[in-house]
Amino acid sequence: MGRVLFLHPTDLGLSVTFTFGSDILVSVKSAFFFSGKAMKTLLFSQTLGGVCLFFVCGASAVDSDRVSVFVMERDTVTLYTDVELNQQDRMTWFFGVNRIAVITGDQIKICEDDECKERFKDRLKVNQTGSLTITNITITDSGEYKLKITSRYIENIFSVTVHDVSAAERDNMKRKSVKEGQSVTLDTAVIKNQNDVMTWYFNDSLITEISEDQSKICIDDQCDERFRDRLKLDHQTGSLTIMNTRITDSGDYKLKISSSRFSIIRSFTVTVSDVSDSGSSSVVVVVVLLLLLLLFIAPVVYYKRQAIMQCTGRQRSDETDDAQDTSREQTETLMQMTPKGTSHNKTEAVSETQL
Repeated sequence: MGRVLFLHPTDLGLSVTFTFGSDILVSVKSAFFFSGKAMKTLLFSQTLGGVCLFFVCGASAVDSDRVSVFVMERDTVTLYTDVELNQQDRMTWFFGVNRIAVITGDQIKICEDDECKERFKDRLKVNQTGSLTITNITITDSGEYKLKITSRYIENIFSVTVHDVSAAERDNMKRKSVKEGQSVTLDTAVIKNQNDVMTWYFNDSLITEISEDQSKICIDDQCDERFRDRLKLDHQTGSLTIMNTRITDSGDYKLKISSSRFSIIRSFTVTVSDVSDSGSSSVVVVVVLLLLLLLFIAPVVYYKRQAIMQCTGRQRSDETDDAQDTSREQTETLMQMTPKGTSHNKTEAVSETQL
């Protein structure tokens, strides 16, 4: 009798027990029930919300597969058919009970009804092998995707669960901003399975690859010239660290996780800013504050000056009025003090002069 493996994914509230006799699955005691004789692959992946289980199990007696895939919102997912098609094959993809794609020979029809078009809005792609790709996946895309090849009596089911992550949490993970010279790590949020292949791309150019226990970094001259000795890989998670960042490291980074039945593409954006930008920004802030201060002070100074000028004008006017009043009073006083005879004699003198 083979070994017994106990799995306790507490985050999912499940307890799973597998008992193996050689390569034959004897019993399964859990919330999951599998039909078939042989289990092909069992892999684990850790997401932000807990522990996700990826089951790829199949049967040798009947040509049917069931694959469970856990992804993050905004990822791109491709579901592989794992068969070689010929011109006589008719392949149909369903989401739930609704047909979403039909492949017959060289003809491919996607979303022929309004409901499908409204739900997926040009986010579905099918290649000549019949593999289905869902781009920019959303929460509402969670569910069962069923592939039927009627000519071969093949039926594959892909159970896709889109992990719900807040926009802030997703941006914090996928959008990185650092100063030149700092290090930045792009976290995959998964635990790598030994059979998976993880590849990193920078602006669609391959820069690293991890397969089994081997890793390759910068296999071409262009990558080596750009990132020489500045890339580091985590072999357990596949996370990529860029050390001593430069302005030229800014751009789009993509992680592709490939298994035998599906692949996931996760996108990241890195922005590296010049260190001198911080000093320039400080200068700009100071200048702006000074301008605002001047704009505030100028009107105050203007109105204050106008008030002073008006006050000074009033004082001068008052002084002039006072002087005129004083002069008038003095004249009247002198006239009152002059004798009447003097006035009469002056009158007569004036008259004689005129004669």
